[in-house]
Amino acid sequence: MSSKNKATTTTEEARPALVPKLRFPEFRGTEAWKLITLHQASTPVTERVGERKLTPVSISAGIGFVSQAEKFGRDISGNQYQLYTAVKDGDFVFNKGNSLKFPQGCVYLLQGWGQVAAPNVFISFRLKDGYSKGFFQNCFEQNQHGRQLKRHITSGARSNGLLNISRGTFFGVEIPTPGRAEQEKIAECLSSVDELIAAQARKVDALKTHKKGLMQQLFPREGETQPRLRFPEFQNAAEWVSDSLGATFETTSGGTPSRTEKAYWNGNIPWITTSLVDFRVICSAEEFISAEGMANSSAKLFPKGTVLMAMYGQGKTRGQVALLGIEAATNQACAAILPRKGIDPYFVFTNLAARYDEIRGMSNSGGQENLSQGLIREIQFAFPPEEAEQRKVTSCLRSLDALIAAEAQKLEALKTHKKGLMQQLFPSSEEVEA
Repeated sequence: MSSKNKATTTTEEARPALVPKLRFPEFRGTEAWKLITLHQASTPVTERVGERKLTPVSISAGIGFVSQAEKFGRDISGNQYQLYTAVKDGDFVFNKGNSLKFPQGCVYLLQGWGQVAAPNVFISFRLKDGYSKGFFQNCFEQNQHGRQLKRHITSGARSNGLLNISRGTFFGVEIPTPGRAEQEKIAECLSSVDELIAAQARKVDALKTHKKGLMQQLFPREGETQPRLRFPEFQNAAEWVSDSLGATFETTSGGTPSRTEKAYWNGNIPWITTSLVDFRVICSAEEFISAEGMANSSAKLFPKGTVLMAMYGQGKTRGQVALLGIEAATNQACAAILPRKGIDPYFVFTNLAARYDEIRGMSNSGGQENLSQGLIREIQFAFPPEEAEQRKVTSCLRSLDALIAAEAQKLEALKTHKKGLMQQLFPSSEEVEA
């Protein structure tokens, strides 16, 4: 036996047996799992699209496959389209882009698309007979590939946002694998949990859709001054009062203390940026400033009950609102609508949240991409003069928010349950990397 073969044998013998903490009864006492490389388990998919008319796709971490038109607002394949890879249902694709969820890139199984065009900078592959797609899909969801690939990444992402991972390195990733029957059993078990998660997610989405529709009835629509739906006890009450936000409330914005002055930061004053302005009641902050920092900048301390609106920010941020549940300062990208006696702050918050699309449309008029204090002051705002009706509207929406939150907690509990189950059904990462 050659020295190379001896070394390989010695290494394999030195590794502890790969056995998960939890095995189904029919597989207890059977042989240990084996480490199988993706090169052994799969075949690269390299067929080019050519003249075929397929949907160009991308991959988003945490979501999976999305059409380029949906993700980017247009097809970005351009003259590279014919060089894209033709991928069909049942194939896997590795996106080398890093993300918070998958810092070393993500792998997804194509399902329900038929055949698509995937960028040729992605790595596509197809499992060989004897390997379960569902089993491997869960391995990639656990990021078993990422924990091994991080050892080979010596620098950050390239200018195109992709990590410097070669095909050889990727196909060298080892996956702990039992026999086919046990693979299928695990995949079937986790698939049933996935179905529960999907059903619960649909329930949460349905409640959110119901709330959105209800808000459109409880608040006047664009160009109208009266709501289409009023509670029975207020149907004969006075009409709602309508005026601009600027005429109804005091509006202002915050500021950012100098980052170079350490004394201005890490104080005890919560400092809010637009990243937290996402249709929530804000009760905590990620950053804090000092009294000195606030005194030497345009930052101001806003009272609890202030409604914040993002004037600009990444993606969908612009036009989103939040309600301060604490005293806090903000940066200059947040417009602050100060509370006023006689108008419930939560009513203001939900009223503006219901008009998100309308408000974003204002920011786009005339080619302007951001909201401004001037535009915000011009927003028409209608409210019932009786506080009792305001409270009735907000009470209805708060109860719906509580129901949505409870169902969302159930959804998170199911996801946590699946994560814990996967940790039991697969060997630990320490065993795999030993």
